[in-house]
Amino acid sequence: MSMTTGLTPKQRAEKSAEAMWASDAASQWAGIEITAMDEGAATLELTVQAHHCNGHGSCHGGVTFMLADSAFAFACNSRNQATVGQSTSMTYTAPGRLGDRLIARATEISLTGRSGIYDVTVENQTGQMIAAFRGLSRAVKGQLFDE
Repeated sequence: MSMTTGLTPKQRAEKSAEAMWASDAASQWAGIEITAMDEGAATLELTVQAHHCNGHGSCHGGVTFMLADSAFAFACNSRNQATVGQSTSMTYTAPGRLGDRLIARATEISLTGRSGIYDVTVENQTGQMIAAFRGLSRAVKGQLFDE
């Protein structure tokens, strides 16, 4: 007889994020913060600092991508099922600037079997779109925490 933990989907998403965050040295190193979690959704934020900027004085595209990719990762792992990125793409629409607060909101578009589709929008603090990201995920063996 299986035991259920009685977690709500939001609680499971938050606990999954907490478990993943503990080992996510890359996102922590970059200065990324998780500001909201739910099933199939995540919001992560980053304040652009000097070390995030490129030779043009704007936020390096790789930093913006890392923020979006991390939001994607937390959204697609929100059900306590280990899930990895299979394919991603990003379109940049405006530069992030020094001091900007970049906000990446990941939303699940589709989840069919082990395959998911997620869209992430990255905006600055005024709501201007900085980038649009799409990630395709694939569930693998394992969980983030024992349940």
